[in-house]
Amino acid sequence: MAQLTSKKRNALPDSAFVYPPTANAPGRYPIHDRAHAQNALARVSQFGTPEEKAKVRAAVCRKYPDLPSCGKGGK
Repeated sequence: MAQLTSKKRNALPDSAFVYPPTANAPGRYPIHDRAHAQNALARVSQFGTPEEKAKVRAAVCRKYPDLPSCGKGGK
């Protein structure tokens, strides 16, 4: 996975995040590439609420439907 520096993260469009940046918070769960999308799934499964898990999974699977965790029937 390519390192995502602060400069690169700040340059990402809002659409690169499951939860886009707001005035009070930075963007969460970047999914601009496959590696970060897989990492977002892993992190949210560890620390996310059920609602966050569902939203991250849906966003990742829309963007990368060929990921193993997005296959028919899901996991």
